[in-house]
Amino acid sequence: MLEEQLSSENTSKLDAQAKELGVGGKYSPENDESLYKKRMQQRKDIQSKRLKIRKTKKGLLIVFNGDGKGKTTASLGMALRTLGHGHKVAIIQFIKGGWTTGEEKALKNLSSNISWHTLGEGFTWETQDRIRDEKLVKEAWQLAKRYITNNSYKLVILDEINVATKLGYLTPEEISIFIKSLNQRKNHIVMTGRGASNLIIEMADLVTEMKLIKHPFKEQGIKAQKCVEY
Repeated sequence: MLEEQLSSENTSKLDAQAKELGVGGKYSPENDESLYKKRMQQRKDIQSKRLKIRKTKKGLLIVFNGDGKGKTTASLGMALRTLGHGHKVAIIQFIKGGWTTGEEKALKNLSSNISWHTLGEGFTWETQDRIRDEKLVKEAWQLAKRYITNNSYKLVILDEINVATKLGYLTPEEISIFIKSLNQRKNHIVMTGRGASNLIIEMADLVTEMKLIKHPFKEQGIKAQKCVEY
């Protein structure tokens, strides 16, 4: 316990030192290049120490949340990265309809290590069938659990699962209990969609919120386009 406390204190101290030294660039206060180089060397030394005392590796729970565009796009960037390292990726799309996206075409053409499942039938105002919507979400969750417990998959993306929980078709508690029941999980799980519950956010290792500032649909009445939305 004492060792963990000292490690935490040391980490906080190094983080503060790194922040004080800054990241350099033209706005660094030194006019003399030799002084600037000295500052950056100090920053490099501290960064090396920060990396050394960090924990090694673990399977992460990653959440892309918020009203802004880019949540699915961010997760698919991770899929591309994972495929590039030669690992297998599973993508299970909750809620989203049966339209074929450019990302799906590209990733399937790129690698045989991708398993892509679109199990929703669209937005609630399109389906107009809560009973069927919930049934499809439950089926998607059962499939997702099989991939998550399959050690051959390095990355499992649960696209729009946050929306499924927001609509009441799947509870955050059910997700939490399942993930916490897994011992020494080594794969990474990504959950996307607006409206992530506080429970999921609290248990996640990495949470990024996409903030909406402007959107062409709202401000200009421009509908979804190829290469931008799909």
